[in-house]
Amino acid sequence: MAAPDFYNPPISAYPSPLTGYEGKAPLGDEKNDDGKSLKNEPAARSPAYDAFVDPLDRGRRGGFDVHIYYFQANPQQLEYARALHERIRREFPELRIYRFWDRPIGPHPVAMFEVNLFTPAQFGAFVPWLAIWRGPLSALVHPNTTEGGGAADPVGEIATERRNHSQRAMWLGERVPLDFTIFDKMAINAAAAVASGNPAGFSGDSEKAAAVDAIGQT
Repeated sequence: MAAPDFYNPPISAYPSPLTGYEGKAPLGDEKNDDGKSLKNEPAARSPAYDAFVDPLDRGRRGGFDVHIYYFQANPQQLEYARALHERIRREFPELRIYRFWDRPIGPHPVAMFEVNLFTPAQFGAFVPWLAIWRGPLSALVHPNTTEGGGAADPVGEIATERRNHSQRAMWLGERVPLDFTIFDKMAINAAAAVASGNPAGFSGDSEKAAAVDAIGQT
């Protein structure tokens, strides 16, 4: 029997999207005036407009990271990426924006810089803006979630990180293949720490601190 894939769980592992809507009357097929779109029943405004839903991180890390990639050996992309980095800092000073990497780092196979998003309003403003202004560059938009095991379960924490960078990720432009071996190596080290009876000895903060630049800047 094949080992379970912790990074891409089966459909049966996902909660139903209709949780909380059980027993509702069936929706109709009536069309709006455009003759194409479906008419929906009026409802209260979704709380997702105002706060990230669980298990997105609503704390200091932020609910989403955006990694913007460029080929560091391509002078035109380098120039554009530097200009975009400056533009974002000037137009969105309230966002958390990190250094401009001039080389690959961690799972990121080419140079990049990172932006953190803390609210649905920031996400709704920045991601559409970036869809237009990213130019020739690609961007990875991935969630940060809090359902990992933390220091008590570092293997589960790393599995969650890997899943957030892969199965849950969104892309603007061409997908850049990430090197996920960094997560696998961290998981092996974490499992060894757990086996030794000292899971907190991994947590990171010594081990994870060494991997901070590999996964992101948080």
